[in-house]
Amino acid sequence: MRISPPIRRCLAVAGAGALALGLAGCATSYAPILDPQGPVALGQRDIMFRAFGIMMIVVLPVFVLAAIFVWRYRASNAKARFEPEWESNGIDALTWIVPALIWATLAYHVWVYTHAFDPYKPLDPYVKPLEVQAVAQDWKWLFIYPEEGIASVNEIAFPAGRPVTFRITSDTVMNSFFIPALGSQIYAMAGMETRLNLLADRPGAFRGRNTQYSGDGFPDQHFAALSMTAEDFDAWVAKAKASGEGLDAAAYEALAKPSSKHPVTYYATVEPGLFGHIIARYDGAMAMTAMDHGGAAAE
Repeated sequence: MRISPPIRRCLAVAGAGALALGLAGCATSYAPILDPQGPVALGQRDIMFRAFGIMMIVVLPVFVLAAIFVWRYRASNAKARFEPEWESNGIDALTWIVPALIWATLAYHVWVYTHAFDPYKPLDPYVKPLEVQAVAQDWKWLFIYPEEGIASVNEIAFPAGRPVTFRITSDTVMNSFFIPALGSQIYAMAGMETRLNLLADRPGAFRGRNTQYSGDGFPDQHFAALSMTAEDFDAWVAKAKASGEGLDAAAYEALAKPSSKHPVTYYATVEPGLFGHIIARYDGAMAMTAMDHGGAAAE
């Protein structure tokens, strides 16, 4: 069936319009990995783009040749010949060698980037990182600042340009800690500690969340990640210290009860070793509350 030129032009315009509308929905605010705010996220974006480009070496020729074959071997083309016995050793070799080279190239890049962005690897060995202990609960996040002696719920703050070391655990089922704009997700598991090193290049407000399904409150288990100047961070710490609330064993047990859409909360003091106590609750066969440890120091 022949398509008249006016109809072809209309189809082309409609296709271009549909493509434009589709791309318009790809705002970076909804895909923060495309707008990285730190070196880890930047590296992950680069490897994603690089892998995409490498794979296009196979994908693009397939689509181009498919269109050529449809046009060349259309029913109305009397010059097209039917050659079922035709073969080409060169093309056979090409279809094997090129994918093999692509596989080897992708494997190399995955190996290099995996080690370059090891979540346990310090981002800057010459700068002392800010330590933050993150505890996943039903359905909220508790952040403990051991050096500052404060804690917060569903909000975390850190100075821009300074590495942050997250020590992560769970006081419930397995969760996944993820700040897409800064890069790398890592699992939080009861009775275990995982670590993650991140850094924000500039001040900004980012969204973090649990990406591992954990029950009824999972859709609302997110938190604010605030990157700020050193002065603003000091003011944020002072605001938390002025809250007056203390996070002792009894307060923690109350906080650990399942709740959804928990408001941002600050704690002026934190029981020493609380993070270690939370991990120890699931250590071995004995399940212990934070009170059972009597405030003993933990790493």
